[in-house]
Amino acid sequence: MRKIYFLFLSIIILTTACRHTSTPDISGIRVNLELQRFEQDFFAIDTNNISATLPALQQKYPVFLADFVQNILGLSLSESAARSDSAIRLFLNDYTIVKKAADNSFKSFDPWQHEIEKGLRYVKYYFPAYHTPEKLITFIGPLDAIFQTPTGKTGDVITRDALAVALQLHLGADADLYQSQTAQALFPKYVSLRFSPQYIPVNCIKNIVDDIYPPNPANKTLLDMCIDKGKRIYLLDKFMPDTPDSLKTGYTAKQLKGCYENEGLIWSFLNQNELIFNSDPLRIQPYVEEGPQTQELGEGSPGQIALFIGWQIVKKFMEKFPDTTLDSLLKMSPSQILADSKYKPH
Repeated sequence: MRKIYFLFLSIIILTTACRHTSTPDISGIRVNLELQRFEQDFFAIDTNNISATLPALQQKYPVFLADFVQNILGLSLSESAARSDSAIRLFLNDYTIVKKAADNSFKSFDPWQHEIEKGLRYVKYYFPAYHTPEKLITFIGPLDAIFQTPTGKTGDVITRDALAVALQLHLGADADLYQSQTAQALFPKYVSLRFSPQYIPVNCIKNIVDDIYPPNPANKTLLDMCIDKGKRIYLLDKFMPDTPDSLKTGYTAKQLKGCYENEGLIWSFLNQNELIFNSDPLRIQPYVEEGPQTQELGEGSPGQIALFIGWQIVKKFMEKFPDTTLDSLLKMSPSQILADSKYKPH
């Protein structure tokens, strides 16, 4: 395969692109989002008598406590109280230093809550029947509690009634916690670059996108996966119109700039190597998964290049058919979107 090497000029890219020409008026839309600092309550429990203090926590967090214990700490409800208490006590002891770092970074959560609430108001504008979460819960979990989503890895989750933010993965990309050999084995630099606080609103709204538009196991070809990812980033454009594109995509500003400068070459490469309609996982995997770069496209390219290409195709389609509702867009097949968009970048 012929490689494409990204070339970069020395000018600065404005990642909050001016293509968002108009945004709807959401001033009259209200959302109810109660902030709950679970990590403060959880780390305050009596470690000498954990079983006796958990019921009060259960009353305050009737849904989230079970999700946290089972799905985040990985403890089974069938385990004995003594064994469960011991595991919780060990976690609290080991993560005291993480708790102190989070306390220092998040004395106030107001800025992030404000951005999330704004995103939810846009969600309600475009999907008025969607029931947005009514709670925003912050927590501290194990460093390895990170999950794969259609657009990348995250520790932030959506539960039955809340958006839950994993503070241990938002302490800043250069935080000492992420520089250890153990941490870098869990998440290499291209992942930990997104461990800064400004990704909190994006990750929360991405969870909403995935709730509205669940992952489709039927996606097989590279085109399927491109369009799937493209639809998700396009929804983010609508829900977070003032957020930099670099945060929404997870690319660096330099990588994103390179993608636009080489868009035609990338598309030609995928076509010439008969990858667009290919469904061989071994062949298409390098283009759909996260990585420090897309190896076949050369140094300077971002991983998961399918996200960028799919996003451009979806935008092109919506430019041609601006009256298409978001709900209708999500139901359209990848082949129809590609054909009707007449996507042919130069």
